[in-house]
Amino acid sequence: MLDDSRNALPARPGVGYKPQHFTAIMADAGPVGWLEIHAENYMGAGGRPQAQLRHLAERFPISVHGVGLSIGGEGPLDQDHLQRLKHLCDWLNPASFSEHLAWSTHDGAYLNDLLPLPYTPATLTRVCDHIDQVQQVLGRRMLLENPSVYVAFTDTEMDEVAFLSDIARRTGCGLLLDVNNVYVSGTNQNYDPMAYLDAFPLHLVGEIHLGGHDEDRDDQGNRLLIDSHGAEVVDPVWALYAHVIAKGGARATLIEWDNDVPEWPLLAAEAARAQAVLEPVA
Repeated sequence: MLDDSRNALPARPGVGYKPQHFTAIMADAGPVGWLEIHAENYMGAGGRPQAQLRHLAERFPISVHGVGLSIGGEGPLDQDHLQRLKHLCDWLNPASFSEHLAWSTHDGAYLNDLLPLPYTPATLTRVCDHIDQVQQVLGRRMLLENPSVYVAFTDTEMDEVAFLSDIARRTGCGLLLDVNNVYVSGTNQNYDPMAYLDAFPLHLVGEIHLGGHDEDRDDQGNRLLIDSHGAEVVDPVWALYAHVIAKGGARATLIEWDNDVPEWPLLAAEAARAQAVLEPVA
């Protein structure tokens, strides 16, 4: 049986941990109640990164966010990678583990990107099989994140919410709702982000992500949003987030800022803004 008790992040703001913020976090974390790390940054054997992480884990619940399993890849999961992930989760015992609905491997090569999938019965079966393997090896329930989408597939047969809901039903996994990804994808694919969120199974959401994006124009002059994780959360995303919290209740909420990382006070201020949304319904 999967251990669901460790999917237990507090319904407070968290931030993606960056080593340059270690001293500030240990001195005064402000509104931040938990931290997220990318699994692949901590799969080595000891050293300063793991030493810092061990200190942080004594004070904060930790969420482990994977970026390299290629859950949607056509080939089998990388068993060496999965075993390294298991080792990390075994010693760290994180409050949550999550991965992306995406693929990043092909013909033995790792592409260093999170690429979208067509939503078909065949893809659904493959993703479910991979999630079953991950959960069995780790011995814990995982969360699956909705992607940022820039192109549509002509062979897609299901909408994204139905696809994610079916995965959760078949595997027992939970969901990670990235509200910025919904806004980015809705803008790029010309659908209503609010309608997407109203259809989303919020009772399965164990964690929410908020992040910044960049804006460009495509070849036809239409808005094109890029999920960059390199800026403040924009007001329309905050509005969508407030709607989700009002409808579904308080959830652990990550401020995701991985590029052009700011000084700690700005990151803490973004977390405080999330806390202001959470407090009335906590």
